[in-house]
Amino acid sequence: MTESHCNTPTAGAPRDGVPRLGLRPCDAARALGIGQRKLWQLTADTTSGIPHVRFGKAIVYPVHELREWLARQVERGA
Repeated sequence: MTESHCNTPTAGAPRDGVPRLGLRPCDAARALGIGQRKLWQLTADTTSGIPHVRFGKAIVYPVHELREWLARQVERGA
């Protein structure tokens, strides 16, 4: 569940200046201010609706859709 690149201090920063369209799980959890375990629970829970895309074994969380999802959670009072 833990990825090795999550421990690096620059894991959330683009290294080449290209804006990130999607975040890996450790970066998405950090961006949302939650733990990776909670993110995995939300991802596994089909009713949570947290946006993610699977590319084989890799999971990517689209930045734009995460922002919209979070705004909907606020509107619902979640």
